[in-house]
This record gives sequence, C-alpha cells and structure tokens, in this order.
Amino acid sequence: QVQLVESGGGLVQAGGSLRLSCAASGRTFNTYAMGWFRQAPGKEREFVAAISRSGSTTYYADSVKGRFTISRNNAKNTVYLQMNSLKPEDTAVFYCAADNGGLFLLPRVATTNSYDYWGQGTQVTVSS
Repeated sequence: QVQLVESGGGLVQAGGSLRLSCAASGRTFNTYAMGWFRQAPGKEREFVAAISRSGSTTYYADSVKGRFTISRNNAKNTVYLQMNSLKPEDTAVFYCAADNGGLFLLPRVATTNSYDYWGQGTQVTVSS
C-alpha cells in the first residue's frame, strides 16, 4: 500500500510558476510509475504528465508540453511537477497517482484506470 500526499498548490498570476510535490510512504517507491492528473470544476479528471520508475521516460499532455516538467527523486520518495508559464485554464485540483504495474506506454499511462493509488489533491488557481 502506498499513501500519497501532494503539496505546493496555491494562487498564482498568469505567467507565474509553481512546483508541486507528492510524497509517498513506503519503501517501494521506485517500483511505481507516477502520474499527475488534474480536475477542473465540472470537468473530468485529465492526464497531465507521467514518469517511469527510473525517471528515464516521461510523457506529457499536449496542453502542458513545454511548460510543465515532471521529475522524481527515488531517494526521497517524491515526485515533482514544475509548472511554468501558468495560464488561467490550468486552474484545477492536481492529483498525483501511483501505478503498480503494466507497461509504461501511452495511452495506458494517461488513463486514470491504470493507477492504483491516489493522493487527496492540491488546488492550483491561476488568476488572469
């Protein structure tokens, strides 16, 4: 079992930056691929980014490519999402998730059903 706790959300002006963190419990963090998803009010949860167990492979949604960077530190059991050039349409609750198995390939890692554990979410609000 893995417990995930996100932090780093907040209110930022358009064009600004935030770095989200997701701390995982347990000793097997490096056996999980990790993903970030977001959910805006009235919308479905959508894929943002994913990173493989070693950190060598990453995937991004087209809407964030070039602006967001996912990374992980397996020694610290933490995955990060650096968000730059934020836009009002990035406003959402951001969730991290852990994937306990399966191939690290699209479209699989971009689907919520591929993940076994979820954090409680952190709010990101971007003002115009």
